[in-house]
Amino acid sequence: MNLAIAPLTDVSTWARGNGLEAVLLVLGAVLGGRFITWLGHRIEGRIDEGSDALVRSETAKHRHAVTQVLTYVAMLVLWTVTGVLVLSRLGVPVTGLAAPAAALGVALGFGAQRFVADILSGFFVVAEKQYGYGDVIRLSLGSGIAPVTGTVEDVTLRVTQIRTADGEVVITPNGQIMQVTNLSRDWARAVIDVPVPAGVDVNSVSDELVRIGNEAYEDSRLHDLMLDPPSVMGVESLKRDELNIRLVARTLPGKQFEVGRQLRRRIAVGLRDQGLNLSPHLDTAVPSGQGS
Repeated sequence: MNLAIAPLTDVSTWARGNGLEAVLLVLGAVLGGRFITWLGHRIEGRIDEGSDALVRSETAKHRHAVTQVLTYVAMLVLWTVTGVLVLSRLGVPVTGLAAPAAALGVALGFGAQRFVADILSGFFVVAEKQYGYGDVIRLSLGSGIAPVTGTVEDVTLRVTQIRTADGEVVITPNGQIMQVTNLSRDWARAVIDVPVPAGVDVNSVSDELVRIGNEAYEDSRLHDLMLDPPSVMGVESLKRDELNIRLVARTLPGKQFEVGRQLRRRIAVGLRDQGLNLSPHLDTAVPSGQGS
């Protein structure tokens, strides 16, 4: 009789002692994780409040990235410590696992080299301010893989998450990124190549493009997005039946795409009003970030 009651008594005692502590530790970790997440969002909100409503400063972008990384690290540390404490409450000899864990760590180290490379790459991305939250970047992932362009939505030590113009979310391990082109650092350029018939008066077309660019700069909707009036660079290329005249506009970071669309619309309408028939296509060169 006593032999049957003793184990039940032991379990009841353990449940009121170490078992209860283990449950409280898990609950505390859940609440702590929610608090860390809330605090991270709170800090990001304060960063946005101090930023320009039109475009984020480089400092704000970097602070966003640092906040996201610190949130990730804090969550990792919280759950690691909680796991160790819970195992000790469950009677698992944590100190006795040190030697097997070291051997397992060495074994996994050879298979986890890519993971370590991702972490190190993510550290340098944040430390060197290569890009941050809200930046428009183009990622080159090596030969045979097409570059991906999008807006940075999340940066952790392991991955970078961007959203493309089509709304697709692309998550890339930091260690696989071969090259990053930042299209929204300091300032950007909208570069437009206007194809016109080869026999056209280049000077007249250039004057018309200057007029269109000045009108666009004086428009209140575009004035705040552009740093100065667009410049006509001249003839960019010659073909048998047409030539391309290049127009360049300096814009705020990340606004080159919007400015480029508006300028193309104005150019198409303006030149056709002057009796110039444009080619079926109106090219836009690859937008640049920081130019010279």
